[in-house]
Amino acid sequence: MALGTLLFEEELRGGASFAHVLKRGTALRITDLDGGANVPTTFFNFELLVERYNMPDTLKAQHTAHLTRGNCIYSDMGRVLCSITEDTVGWHDPIGTHSTAESVKAKYGTHSYQDYRNDWYTSTRENFLRELGKFGMDIRDLQGQINFFSKVQVDPQGNLQFISGNSKGGDSVDLRAEMNTLIILDTNPHPLDPNPGYEPKRVLLSFYRVEPPGPADLCRNHCPENTRGFINSERYFL
Repeated sequence: MALGTLLFEEELRGGASFAHVLKRGTALRITDLDGGANVPTTFFNFELLVERYNMPDTLKAQHTAHLTRGNCIYSDMGRVLCSITEDTVGWHDPIGTHSTAESVKAKYGTHSYQDYRNDWYTSTRENFLRELGKFGMDIRDLQGQINFFSKVQVDPQGNLQFISGNSKGGDSVDLRAEMNTLIILDTNPHPLDPNPGYEPKRVLLSFYRVEPPGPADLCRNHCPENTRGFINSERYFL
């Protein structure tokens, strides 16, 4: 998919969070600037916040345990919130968890804002709760997320294995909005990352105007379930 007019860009430092309503007809490119980024991201229908990203439906509808180009991000009402139209990484983790204040303290120690200002240690859960609060939501609205740029595999014993080096500097993923989608993300390390140091990576967020998907669209035709998901999203805007 060719991106259209660049609307704006913002560099997001490591450990920071961001929320934005990605309007239908626009797309977000997330670029890993230095390599090794992790970008936990969750999604809501901005017009009806009780409708939100559903991990089981996203995976079972597309017969996959990871996400890449051609895949769609489903809501719990069977609609497509966003599509992954381009991807230079090839594997994004939808099954791993996110960091909490307790897990960060146990792994890295304590770095308070009072002592370290912007270099303090944050967690994805704290950042998500802060962003959710801006839209009248709270801990009851915490849900699963996609860890963009991270790769997690399941071994024969059922254990989750983090694969280091999955994303290189300059890698990117494009998310096209199929609904007016509230996106909440942060840049904290994946909790399964074996790196013993707290070293969250910065990313570049680039927002573009894009053309609507046509009948031959890759994501729409990735599988029959996606075609039905697109129809459900399009009916919502009739």
